[in-house]
Amino acid sequence: MADTLKEKTTKGLFWGALNSGTTQVLNLLIGIMLGRLLSPGEYGIIGYIAIFTAIAGNLQSSGFSTYLINMKDPKHEDFNAVFWFNILMSFSLYAILWFAAPLIADFFHQPVLTPLSHFVFLSFVVGSFGITPNAYLTKKLMVKEMTMINSLALILSGLTGVTLAFLGYSYWSLAWQQVLYITILNVGRYYYVPWRPSLHIDLRPIRKMFGFSMNILVVMVMNTVNNNIMSVIIGKFFNKDILGNYSQAYKWNFMAYSLVSNTTQQVAQPVFASIANERERELRVFRKMMRFTAFLAFPAMFGLVLVAREFILITIGAKWIDAVPLLQILAVSGAFFPFYTLYQNMVIGHGRADINMWCNILQIALQIILMLCTHSLGILVMITVYSGFNILWLLAWQTQAHRLIGLSLWQVVKDMAPFLLAAGGVMAVTGCCTQAIGTPIVLLLARIAMAGVLYFAVMKVARVQILEECLQFAKNKFKK
Repeated sequence: MADTLKEKTTKGLFWGALNSGTTQVLNLLIGIMLGRLLSPGEYGIIGYIAIFTAIAGNLQSSGFSTYLINMKDPKHEDFNAVFWFNILMSFSLYAILWFAAPLIADFFHQPVLTPLSHFVFLSFVVGSFGITPNAYLTKKLMVKEMTMINSLALILSGLTGVTLAFLGYSYWSLAWQQVLYITILNVGRYYYVPWRPSLHIDLRPIRKMFGFSMNILVVMVMNTVNNNIMSVIIGKFFNKDILGNYSQAYKWNFMAYSLVSNTTQQVAQPVFASIANERERELRVFRKMMRFTAFLAFPAMFGLVLVAREFILITIGAKWIDAVPLLQILAVSGAFFPFYTLYQNMVIGHGRADINMWCNILQIALQIILMLCTHSLGILVMITVYSGFNILWLLAWQTQAHRLIGLSLWQVVKDMAPFLLAAGGVMAVTGCCTQAIGTPIVLLLARIAMAGVLYFAVMKVARVQILEECLQFAKNKFKK
């Protein structure tokens, strides 16, 4: 069983990394094209309603798909009940949001948000049909299939969005991209998943899932608020151009740290659920995932801080220059965001959705207070406070990890600090050695190449086990 789990985890991490890498490369290319075609204000219009779409998506699934993933042996009746519950919830929520659209437009003083909301909110209605099949794919660790589905959806929806933007459809190009992406994802999920819903609607299995799932729902909503509350506050207290610049900075930051988070996310929850009663083994697995996360996250995010200015200028143009300092600040805290994924999945794997819920509720409440207290000091101060708080809040999760699996703060420091210091040192040296280069494209390429070589050399000289294991796995895959 141990060998089988290890093999599944290794393959899952490999395909998770490939999925995340492919996703971010495609998002990078599509984002560059859209960034050149659209203005900060046009991005800002979509940013106004992002939080409503995301929360509605949380409410339709209500955490029941997470329960399915954690069940030892879910039956057809369990999948079917969750499927129909999601459908019923989605249509009910869409009806509510349809009538709420004018109120949203009035709140932000943007009349165009009414018809735009009516269309964009269709994405979570369409998405409700694919929540249960996606839970099936995750439960079975079918990461390879998820990679292919996601890539196809990104390519087709991205090309559609770029084409519409080129034809002058402004923010509607982003709206169509969102809806089409969800639609293609669902088609792909049903292609690979053998399970099919039946017309016999029996919601009784929902009862046994309700307590756990409601805790997960609260957490999902809180995470969504956490990811989008800045857009609401900026949209309310600042203009749409500032919101557009923040949305652009947040997007690139999110793409970068998601490259790491999604690599572990697709295997962490099933793995932790399967070994939740084996404390010593779980501690070893958790620490190894933490080292793997640190090995990737710190160089990726600190590297983004280093090249942010050149990257923005070369890819989407000087009109987005005000997004650079926002991106640099967000990227520092973004280096720590993938660790939230590990802590949260470990807690959920123990069936302690209540811990997950309260940690997130407290985090969001404190963040909102801090943002409201600092918005008058300007956007840069507010973003700096937001980022600093998110780094410090990992300590709250660490106390729970210590209680559940015996993970000490010293062990966390030992696992994270070497990679943090190595990445920080490499970026500092690279920045100093390349600052005399005046051409942006040459500077960007020089910094990426130098930082990559230096970081690899440091890891190799230090004989870091994670690097050796990654290289060995890549060699074995190449031989096959």
